[in-house]
Amino acid sequence: MTAPAAVPSPCVNVCRMHAASGLCEGCARTLAEIAGWASMSEPDKRRVWQRIEQRRTAITNPATEPTRP
Repeated sequence: MTAPAAVPSPCVNVCRMHAASGLCEGCARTLAEIAGWASMSEPDKRRVWQRIEQRRTAITNPATEPTRP
């Protein structure tokens, strides 16, 4: 039986923190997620990937402004 593949890093070598969101403009992680990546368990890394996907979805599909009367 083979071990599951290691979870790859989301880093794309575009390391700039967006001041307003607190997320890296390249990988959409927080500073805490970036700093802790190497010591995270594989399940924790998968959870970070899930959050990244949620963040990217929110960026590309922002909520519309409420309709005003």
